Amino acid sequence: MDWTRYRFRSLWSLPAEPSVVYDALERAEEYPLWWPQVREVRRLDDSTGVITIRAVLPYDLVFTAREVRRDPAAGVLEIAMEGDLEGWARWTVTAHGDGSLARYDQVTEVNKPLLRRFAVPGRPVFLANHRWMMHAGRRGLVAHLEAV
Repeated sequence: MDWTRYRFRSLWSLPAEPSVVYDALERAEEYPLWWPQVREVRRLDDSTGVITIRAVLPYDLVFTAREVRRDPAAGVLEIAMEGDLEGWARWTVTAHGDGSLARYDQVTEVNKPLLRRFAVPGRPVFLANHRWMMHAGRRGLVAHLEAV
C-alpha cells in the first residue's frame, strides 16, 4: 500500500438548485469567502490557479489547480493538481429532493516532505483532518447559499 496516496469521497446535501450550487463551486476564487480552510486562491490564467489550504493541523498545502473539465449541463467540475498534492479532484452536482447533492471525489498523492515522512503513523490524523475540512466546507457553502 502506498501510504501517501489518498482517495476521498464526500457527499453534500445542499438547500439550493443544482445550477446555483454549480455556479458557487465554479467560482473557486471565492472559496475563501465561505470555506475557512481554503486560505487563498490566486488565478494564474483562465484555467489555472494556485490554491493554499490549511485545516486543523499546522501545515499549509499549496498546489496548482488546472481545469480539466467544466460541464454545466452534466454538473461536473474537475481539476488536475500539482505541488504538495498531485492528482485530481471532481465536483458532480445533481438534483436531490428540493435541493442538490454535490459529490466530491479526489484521488491524490501527497508530495509535501513532512506529510510523506509521517505517512504511516499520521494517516488516521490526516484522514480526520480532511473529514473536518470537508464538514466545515459544507457548512460554509450552506451559509453562503442562504445569504445569496
